[in-house]
Amino acid sequence: MIASIWGWLSDPVNWGGPDGIPTRLLEHVRYSLIVLCAAAAIAVPLGLFIGHTGRARWLITAANAARAVPTLGLLFALALWLGPRLSGDLAFTLPSILVLVVLAIPPLLAGAYAGVEAVDPAARDAARGMGMRPLEVLRHVEIPAALPLLLSGVRAATLQVVATATIAAYVGLGGLGRYLIDGLAVGDYPATASGAVLVALLALLADLVLALLAHWVVSPGLTGRYRRGKESPARDVVPSTDRLNVR
Repeated sequence: MIASIWGWLSDPVNWGGPDGIPTRLLEHVRYSLIVLCAAAAIAVPLGLFIGHTGRARWLITAANAARAVPTLGLLFALALWLGPRLSGDLAFTLPSILVLVVLAIPPLLAGAYAGVEAVDPAARDAARGMGMRPLEVLRHVEIPAALPLLLSGVRAATLQVVATATIAAYVGLGGLGRYLIDGLAVGDYPATASGAVLVALLALLADLVLALLAHWVVSPGLTGRYRRGKESPARDVVPSTDRLNVR
């Protein structure tokens, strides 16, 4: 099977045309980015609000419970409900995006909430003592301190969306899922396996990019990445006895 996968991936025929790997890859990335941006616009501000105020924590539980909803079943239900009410490609694109947004919201919401909620209360009190208003405390103290958990939620949501965006092919859309669906339909198992490999590689690449982003964005003080060479050398604040003029 490995030789068959390599043969399919190295075949120039599969790298050109409307069904070529670059075209399907760009479609898959486009769907994933649209879903992640839409989900982040909903979940991240809501998670920051819940973590900052402590209100509506039941939304975290409700969002986590939504993970139990069968993704494929929800897709078919939305496609059957919205399809007759919409026209063109939107009748198939919108249900797929909505289902993936529902899938991406729980990790984003949990990451934003947990990040802010885990901030040291002493840091908040110090910020308020300096005269910061609530929004300033959120912007200058809580959000920077919440970045590690917030970005962990983004990474988890990205992996889930990239891996699950293949379901868009079930309702006739593009993306790497076309290789899985079409390959199974005609018994082309090398194409099916190769599509799965491409999805896995894309997910790993996205996770690597986000890991590098977190490495450079998160403050070294939150990750322990201190370099002693860059720190100012400690100075002896106690005067030595040879400098004292004792008589």
